[in-house]
Amino acid sequence: MKIALGCDHNGVELKKVLIILLKELGYAYDDFGCYDNNSVDYPDIAQNVAKVVSEGSYQQGLLICGTGIGMSIAANKVSGIRAALCQDVLSAQRAREHNDANILCIGATVITEEEARNILGAYLAASFKGGRHERRVNKIEFNKPKTERQ
Repeated sequence: MKIALGCDHNGVELKKVLIILLKELGYAYDDFGCYDNNSVDYPDIAQNVAKVVSEGSYQQGLLICGTGIGMSIAANKVSGIRAALCQDVLSAQRAREHNDANILCIGATVITEEEARNILGAYLAASFKGGRHERRVNKIEFNKPKTERQ
């Protein structure tokens, strides 16, 4: 699995911590910025990560900002993206299992580094269960014609 990473200036330090975890777990990743604490516009980072995930170049994405809210809103504007803002392990597991989330959003100012590591680990360990959840996920693509949604 290849993961696209991105953060704004609020998420730089947490992103460094999570990159270490990704390396420990053996995941391939590319970092789409930002790389320092200078202020950046989170929608630009979210759009870049969401675009490469929606195109299929990356199987998953990870976005980090202060609360995770802005990144999740911006990423979800891209067709085919199911970005989930998760602040606990159960939400991270369910995002993958029930919602087939393809981008995890985390808030660097609302959770600890340990919580972030646990959330990312749980998210990556989980997989989509399909079944009744697949029918529901197919209904998320509102802008596609019904025949393409199934």
